[in-house]
Amino acid sequence: MNGTFDGLFHTRLRASTSHLFWVGLALAVLGIAALVFPVISTLAAALFAGWVFLFSGVVLLIGSFSIHGTGPFFGALLISLLSIAAGAFLVFHPFAGELGLTVFLVVLFLVEGVFEIVFAFEMRPHPGWSWMLISGLASIILALLIAAGLPGTSLIALGVLLGVNFLSTGLGYILVSRAVRRAA
Repeated sequence: MNGTFDGLFHTRLRASTSHLFWVGLALAVLGIAALVFPVISTLAAALFAGWVFLFSGVVLLIGSFSIHGTGPFFGALLISLLSIAAGAFLVFHPFAGELGLTVFLVVLFLVEGVFEIVFAFEMRPHPGWSWMLISGLASIILALLIAAGLPGTSLIALGVLLGVNFLSTGLGYILVSRAVRRAA
């Protein structure tokens, strides 16, 4: 059974090398842009998160009235109002929301790192698996660096860490796609 899964996984991996390459290239370009403009990348992340919270809060608010008169109404109403408030705060004060975004990035990078390490071991012994392992380890190290700087992690450091993470993930995907293509 495991041999069939491995064969299917490796077949799909070989078929997606072009997709992996282009995703990796896009991530690498975003990483370079974030490194060159770290303050702007942090501001963009804060504004994006703010708009997502704001729009999701409005949608939740509208949806909460569809369950008006039931017990969950007040919970849905409270969550929607909190989402709107968080979104408005981030949109109008994006630099003040930096600490929350920093904590979110710590969690995101840890999860991403674990995923990439698991992905690397799934690929093993396929050529290029070590590149994904290195990318996963880099994500975890970045998460720990960010966490160590809390709460004083600066606006520039956050943008730089985002850039390094995107760049390492992008390079990992590019190198995996090339290694798999050469082995095929």
